[in-house]
Amino acid sequence: MFGGFKGTKLKPQLKMAVSRFAIASNKKSAIMKQNMREVALLLAEDPPKEEKARIRAEALIRDDNMIEAYEILQLECELLSERIKLLESQKQCPPDLLSCISDLIYACPRVDIPELNEIRKQFRAKYGKDFEKAALENKGGVLNERVVSKLSVHPPAAYLVQTYLEKIAEQYEVDWQPTIKLSSEQMIEPMAAPVGYSVQAAQGTGLGPDAQAMTGTQNSDEEIGFSKLDAIPPPAPGFGGGTASVSGGGSGPVVSATPYQSPKNTDNLPTTTAYVNGGASTTSSVTQPTTANNMNGTPSAPSAASDYDEVDIFVPTIPTAPPGGVSPMNGNKSQDDDDDDQKPPAAGGSSGGSTYEDLAARFEQLKK
Repeated sequence: MFGGFKGTKLKPQLKMAVSRFAIASNKKSAIMKQNMREVALLLAEDPPKEEKARIRAEALIRDDNMIEAYEILQLECELLSERIKLLESQKQCPPDLLSCISDLIYACPRVDIPELNEIRKQFRAKYGKDFEKAALENKGGVLNERVVSKLSVHPPAAYLVQTYLEKIAEQYEVDWQPTIKLSSEQMIEPMAAPVGYSVQAAQGTGLGPDAQAMTGTQNSDEEIGFSKLDAIPPPAPGFGGGTASVSGGGSGPVVSATPYQSPKNTDNLPTTTAYVNGGASTTSSVTQPTTANNMNGTPSAPSAASDYDEVDIFVPTIPTAPPGGVSPMNGNKSQDDDDDDQKPPAAGGSSGGSTYEDLAARFEQLKK
């Protein structure tokens, strides 16, 4: 009959399933060792991320159960491949192989072994759909109880999860103790859903408290963890800035400050008189720190009111024309050319006894 049972097709699939079970077991074992290190790191944090570690431990338990089921199914595949001739010679299922064949049919939709699909089709063609249905529903208790238990979808008990965490902490030398003690009734039940007691507050900014997460019912400053304010740097000397002080108390820090005061003593600022274009004088205020010269000619310390105020452009003085004289600059040059009129005298002109004619001649040379 087309598509019926064929021992020559079943035996290679059983052999391939044995190799596939071994590869899957080794792969899961390697991944589990890495997951155990991650669980140890979660328990070693301060505070420990216990709830996440419990979820990871439950995954480790499930992988352990899967590897254990793989080993049993691998043995059953090896046995059936050796007794393939017996299966071909008998129309009914041998009693001593009933459990092995039923286990493979039951495990087919529950494990990631593609070869089991072809094995299941071969046994269904050999013994019928009723046999397949009885194996899937475990009628008569023909299945291996250990295989059924390890492939179960029910979560493990809380005590088993606790045991895994303790053994991982001991293996990786992590000083960890469970935060919440479980009662005897809770130990036999599956692990409860996480409530977030191990999750810290304000993890993004890093401003959360160090001990444990807050619930949001406390004062916002206390919840974020402000215990004191940083020292406020004093203003630069002479700028007249305000001052601030911090004092602690039972209800939190208190900040007191004095407002900024602008300088009041602006009457002592020096003025400079400039003569431009034939004696027209303009007076400009130069905001420089006022200094008083002592007998030796050295300036004294600036006053505290306006020590370092804003400095404007300094306008040097220009020698004035003698009484009754005519400025050569005004006589030989138009009023529009005022760039060279305001040039300062040469160094040493006022202190070396030079006359106005000497200065005018120098200006004429500079214009050339």
